[in-house]
Amino acid sequence: MPSSSVDRFNAELVASLPDKGAVVMANLVRFRERSLDGDGSGWDAYQRYSNAVIKLIKGCGGTILWAGDVEGVSLGVPEVHRWDYLVLVQYPSRADFVAMVTSPQYAAANVHRLNGAEDHVIFATTETYSKLKR
Repeated sequence: MPSSSVDRFNAELVASLPDKGAVVMANLVRFRERSLDGDGSGWDAYQRYSNAVIKLIKGCGGTILWAGDVEGVSLGVPEVHRWDYLVLVQYPSRADFVAMVTSPQYAAANVHRLNGAEDHVIFATTETYSKLKR
């Protein structure tokens, strides 16, 4: 059983959602001050994770649409909604996302994410509007 939200994959939810083409997963990450493995900061560990996972994302036909530092909470309760980083990742399908996050290659890279992220949520989204060209 997962010990926290950072390592809980809600496979049943993702599998129950319609899979009709490209999907964007919105990631919110809060970093640990120090990586659990003692090798630098939480950000450093997350960068090790990112360097490995970008190959997996590209390998399944996905792409990072946008990534950036969260500067603060504009609307909401700062103590409750504290995040450090936001990433929007597009996958060709939900099935491609599931295949990636359940692969042995992802499991090997995920160790760094677990070491670096105090919390990490991924929202499965359905596009209702976009200015991005396809």
